[in-house]
Amino acid sequence: MKEMDIVEVIVEKSIYAKEGIHKGMQGWICDNRFVNGTWLVNFPRYGEKDDIAEISISESDLIQIQKMDAKINEAIYEKFNSK
Repeated sequence: MKEMDIVEVIVEKSIYAKEGIHKGMQGWICDNRFVNGTWLVNFPRYGEKDDIAEISISESDLIQIQKMDAKINEAIYEKFNSK
């Protein structure tokens, strides 16, 4: 993987959930540095809303995808934050 790659989180982990990131969310690698097996990933929301988070994610917890759809992030975000 490299900076600007589009990725999807493939696991649910409490360390990510604390930051609002859940399995299935999509983001982009926003730094070219690969640090301790992790990438800094930005997870946008749909439209003009603030990003969900920008956090380090283990490379083994990501898959590279071809196209990002922030509507997916929005749906997952609302599912976990509508309580």
